[in-house]
Amino acid sequence: MMDAHIHLDQYDDIDRKIEQWQTAGVTGVVAVSTDLNSSYDTLALKQKHPDFIWAAIGFHPEQPLPPEQDIAEWHSLLHQERRLISAVGEVGLPYYTPHTSSMERYIELLETLMITAKNEDLPIVLHAIHSGAPAAYELLVKNEIKKAHFHWLKAPASVVEQITTSGYYVSVTPEVCYRKRDEILVNQIPLDKLLIETDGPWPFSGPFEQMETSPLLLQEAARKVASLKELDLKETIEQLTMNTLSLYAGEQKDPSIFK
Repeated sequence: MMDAHIHLDQYDDIDRKIEQWQTAGVTGVVAVSTDLNSSYDTLALKQKHPDFIWAAIGFHPEQPLPPEQDIAEWHSLLHQERRLISAVGEVGLPYYTPHTSSMERYIELLETLMITAKNEDLPIVLHAIHSGAPAAYELLVKNEIKKAHFHWLKAPASVVEQITTSGYYVSVTPEVCYRKRDEILVNQIPLDKLLIETDGPWPFSGPFEQMETSPLLLQEAARKVASLKELDLKETIEQLTMNTLSLYAGEQKDPSIFK
């Protein structure tokens, strides 16, 4: 089982925790970044755990726009460490946090990063929810981006259909275990375009109240997905894992190694 979106650099004592997760059957994580320093930290973790971490570097949109020198250094980092990098992300458009910069400037940055991802043959990890989802989708289509992942998507059914019909992936979190909205989303997404994630260390409610968020929560999320899709749990986990590898590792593997 794989966590398709986690902020690994925000955990303490991460080496010990990774060992615990692996012992419990977690086979890998997609570690995303939020800014230039976070990108460096994520790549340092990738070097320590090369077979467990798929590294993504980017600028989270729910914060002020990065200075031009940070963007330039980020591009240099991408080119210098390309062999370590599996995706551009987390990037996207702000929704929750008000900013002094105009939305047009965020759109410009997102389009620049999309083009960079395309040129480097990398998938792009998107924080694009509610009104940001159709805007990000239009940019993907405009720039002929083939590989994209809408993480923790919140969007109308018509937009979800456009996203999945275009071949892009969508992930759900452990919220699927206790929120009707996420159950509906799972039923809208074809299984071969579905991923599961924690967005850790983001905390969850419901049955996960006061629990540390980690990839260990994904077993219950996968169980819920299997129930909603009326499929066997093992089959569901294998497909979700292969989806993640197909997008981020660019390969299909024998699902039997992910029991």
